[in-house]
Amino acid sequence: MLPSEYTSQGSLDDAKAVAERLGCHYDFVPIKGPRDAVTDTLAPLFEGYAPDLTEENIQSRIRGVTLMALSNKFGQMVLTTGNKSEMSVGYATIYGDMAGGYNPLKDAYKTTVFRAAAWRNTTVPRLAKGPPGEVIPQGIIDRPPSAELRHDQKDEDSLPPYDVLDAILLGLVEHEQGVDKLVAQGFDRETVIHVENLL
Repeated sequence: MLPSEYTSQGSLDDAKAVAERLGCHYDFVPIKGPRDAVTDTLAPLFEGYAPDLTEENIQSRIRGVTLMALSNKFGQMVLTTGNKSEMSVGYATIYGDMAGGYNPLKDAYKTTVFRAAAWRNTTVPRLAKGPPGEVIPQGIIDRPPSAELRHDQKDEDSLPPYDVLDAILLGLVEHEQGVDKLVAQGFDRETVIHVENLL
């Protein structure tokens, strides 16, 4: 767990619960010190500019550096966390949550990830490791997704709800449909154009 002051108690509790339920090693490494050092270093250059996505992404990049250092030291591969919904629309940070050796969720839309998590809580695949029962706390599945890079941030501040986003992406990417066809199916034109532009 690599928390900043924006990390919710729910995220802290859920991360620890998942690690315990799966029997994974759990470390707690706050990133406030390194983030403050980078922010202070850049302060003279950023003077007169309001904080924005730049400062938010510093957190993600510090997490990437930290995880890659652990990978180098101990030989474990860092897995990136972006799913197909996020990666398709650029809702990820280069050298941050995109840093790693493999992305197991790269072909799964966010709604698929949620369904797979709920399924895993009721099913143990034949070759799976980990115990039966709920290994992913329901709070992770139910709460509004957030990168937690600023106070009260929600993914929906920047993106349509994932059920809408994924349906539009399925149309644009998987079925090669255009804006007009998706609008004819009932999607809001501005939303479809916004998603197409992000894509």
